[in-house]
Amino acid sequence: MTVMMENKFNHFSDYLNDLRKKRKITLREFCKRAGADAANISRLERGGMAPPQSRIILERYASVLELKEGTDDWYLFFDLAAADRGMIPEDIMSDEELAKSLPAFFRTLRGQKPTSEEMRKIADKIREDG
Repeated sequence: MTVMMENKFNHFSDYLNDLRKKRKITLREFCKRAGADAANISRLERGGMAPPQSRIILERYASVLELKEGTDDWYLFFDLAAADRGMIPEDIMSDEELAKSLPAFFRTLRGQKPTSEEMRKIADKIREDG
């Protein structure tokens, strides 16, 4: 059973900065290891620039930050990057059945009730993945 971790971060910039500082990696060292421009990373951490869209770049950053693929921290890193760009994470969109459930999920978030058929499909997907 997966336990959801509490997310105290609203933006990718805050999370990137927090991870880097917790690992005691200076901005210059992070940029050197990640092959990134220090001015861009500084601007990114201050919220003045959108997160990279490239999965390759995000994976490089995640590697420098020692995030392990499949962990809660990994998913939060990629989910916040997508959310700050106004996008749905690509792993969600690549799952056709899950992507079909998104309209019902969005209505639920808005306080609107999904149809019985949508609820059944969501329940089936949860049982399948559980």
